[in-house]
Amino acid sequence: MWVKTELQKVEGYLQKLFKNQGITLKEPFSKDAPAEVSLGGEFIAVIYKNEDEGEISYDLNMSILPEDIE
Repeated sequence: MWVKTELQKVEGYLQKLFKNQGITLKEPFSKDAPAEVSLGGEFIAVIYKNEDEGEISYDLNMSILPEDIE
């Protein structure tokens, strides 16, 4: 389950990592759903929060379609 401050921290990390303040995270609709990642208001990826044996990690998943790269 995501906490609002946690979303803000991950969002800030991604903005700093990619040097782009246009990256935003949107809170998931349900507790087990991933957060949505947008760039300049356009959906680009999802990020999952994983909790295992007290350890937390975040997995960014971005799908790229063949028509997107042509």
